[in-house]
Amino acid sequence: MLKPLSDRVILKMTEAEEKTESGIILSSGSKEKPQIAEVIEVGPGNEDVKMVVKKGDKVVMNKYSGTEVKYKGEDYIIVKQDDILAIAE
Repeated sequence: MLKPLSDRVILKMTEAEEKTESGIILSSGSKEKPQIAEVIEVGPGNEDVKMVVKKGDKVVMNKYSGTEVKYKGEDYIIVKQDDILAIAE
């Protein structure tokens, strides 16, 4: 498993919506990049940053932040905790 360092968080993105709330089916080119992700692993933080998110949280993140990585056939994104905007409850 990947272990994030410092104030980094490993996220797994949710699937993009294929249908709008009104029922319109979207083509693959018109799907928005999802902003909701599940926290997979959390780094230890550092003396300046206390980690607030925890493993299993659903979070909202900045749309185009982080570094996308592929590990053991799975796609993940590594972000700084500052790139996480909210915890979805």
